[in-house]
Amino acid sequence: MYAVIRMRGPVNVRGSIEDTLKMLRLHKINHCVILGDNPHNKGMIQKVKDYVAYGDIDADTLSQVLKNRGMLEGGARLTDSYITDNTDFGSIDAFAEAVSEGNATLKDVPKLKPVLRLHPPRKGHAGMKRTTQQGGVLGNHGDDIKELLNKMR
Repeated sequence: MYAVIRMRGPVNVRGSIEDTLKMLRLHKINHCVILGDNPHNKGMIQKVKDYVAYGDIDADTLSQVLKNRGMLEGGARLTDSYITDNTDFGSIDAFAEAVSEGNATLKDVPKLKPVLRLHPPRKGHAGMKRTTQQGGVLGNHGDDIKELLNKMR
């Protein structure tokens, strides 16, 4: 599972990259999507790597993000009681565990919005024009994406 967060805006972006960002549903800065691990998603992420931060997400981090930022249609927050009533899972934690193992998808929860709108990171970005290896925030964070998601909760 990948967490992909759009970090840069739409100014001076090539058309093909903007189209790929739209296909990933990353229309605005600080929007996050959770994607499965398949060749199609990997290719799209590789194409937009200079505009997004991404990394492997675990069940605990996914659970925290869904509790804090999971929204339903109509503006209601995602709660444990909604998960219990509308799915086969007992809580958000159990649902996040099933999603990270590949036994469920975010589409299994009716009316759950696929895009998570995050806050700007607390204490700011490390650098918007440099990759993670150069000390910035763009590109592949690997397992350290949970630190960025925690700052943006």
